[in-house]
Amino acid sequence: MAKAKTVRQASYRCSECGWQTSKWVGRCGECQAWGTVQEAAAATPARVVAAGAVSAPARPIGQVDVRSARTRPTGLDELDRVLGGGIVPGAVLLLAGEPGIGKSTLLLEVAALASGAGEGAEARPVLYVTGEESAEQVRLRADRIGAVTDTLYLAAETELSAVLGHVDTVAPALLVVDSIQTIGTAEADGAPGGVTQIREVAANLIRVAKERGIPVVLVGHVTKEGAIAGPRLLEHLVDVVLYFEGDRHSRLRMIRAVKNRYGPTDELGCFDLSEVGIVGVADPSGLFLTRREEPVPGTCVTVTLEGRRPLVAEVQALVAKSHLPAPRRASSGLETSRVAMVLAVLAQRCKISMHEQDVYVSTVGGVRLAETSVDLALALAVAGSTVEQALSGGLIAVGEVGLAGEVRVVPGVRRRLAEAARLGFKYAVVPRGSLDLGDGSPLKRADPQLSDHEGMKVMEVDSLTQALQVAFTAP
Repeated sequence: MAKAKTVRQASYRCSECGWQTSKWVGRCGECQAWGTVQEAAAATPARVVAAGAVSAPARPIGQVDVRSARTRPTGLDELDRVLGGGIVPGAVLLLAGEPGIGKSTLLLEVAALASGAGEGAEARPVLYVTGEESAEQVRLRADRIGAVTDTLYLAAETELSAVLGHVDTVAPALLVVDSIQTIGTAEADGAPGGVTQIREVAANLIRVAKERGIPVVLVGHVTKEGAIAGPRLLEHLVDVVLYFEGDRHSRLRMIRAVKNRYGPTDELGCFDLSEVGIVGVADPSGLFLTRREEPVPGTCVTVTLEGRRPLVAEVQALVAKSHLPAPRRASSGLETSRVAMVLAVLAQRCKISMHEQDVYVSTVGGVRLAETSVDLALALAVAGSTVEQALSGGLIAVGEVGLAGEVRVVPGVRRRLAEAARLGFKYAVVPRGSLDLGDGSPLKRADPQLSDHEGMKVMEVDSLTQALQVAFTAP
């Protein structure tokens, strides 16, 4: 008779995702995090909790007063756009970004505006706690960007109890902690920045924010992969998670929300970071275009959607004779895998050979274009550089290119065309069916190949070959 197998109870657990294993391992088998697998405490039976006193009686939802939960503008229109109108009292925000991207400069500007630095604004105390720099270093930055006010209080602390003591003394209308990885507490094990420490510090700051109605902004570091450092539980505890992005060699910075309990998560805010501070850019499309008198071969303009915001950007390509056994393929601002696919489709479906030529593709202004709607503009730019023929200066191209050489419809074409028409573009190459109505009925037009929309001549195409034909014959 076969011997019955016994299953050994798991005695190690991942502090990030809860994955269990019977032996210790250095890396979690579920979330792939290093150093998070710890010995689990012995399971204890659940205790019966008796009913106790309530903090406030339950009431009908219609009688709940929401006036105290209204958003308050920060003074930066682009940040308010992302947040959904401003910061809600008692909300906890987490701002993450790479080192040196400008997080501290942005929050120092927000703190100065919230303290009443703006004209006609009511002066309110704001507490800025720095754990990475000295108070003198932050003061120098504040002098440079003009963020010195009498109601902006600055404290350099790394102990949670000291931070809470400053909150009791100042009673701020806004609390900024830069950064949460540098704040620690003696009540928790481990070094500051560890999983246990971050969880304990965040829980106490969230408790203070909810009890006193103080909005709290936490600065978070990111890992090499671009994720927020520390436990993923931190992203679940806070109300808003913002990512601050941008090329370090460019002045353009973008902020987007990946979690927002009080507003949308598909908005994008653009900022211009300079030596004198950071300001919002209400119309960033012009930053991604090159102003020239005559069209140049190898350039094509497209319109990409960042959330609900259309951005007009220029794609540039250079195809040159290669003297290497393996020609180079270099890209900046575009996904390398997407570029390789478009080049293969051009070679196989359109018979544009580039096997002996180097290909360089880039975007203008340091913007990163990850949307598939950029494929058609990339293909036209590469083809124009190969045959040394320039496209019309008033033409844009929007569409996804498939492996069979077809051009697929992308969402939001009408919004893209409206933005291009506002900037003065006259012609557009889009996939066929892009101008169909939402109910599936096509717009009435005399020519199925050519139609007028937003004052533009719109050319609808089925394939990349057809797109090349109409694009290079446009006026």
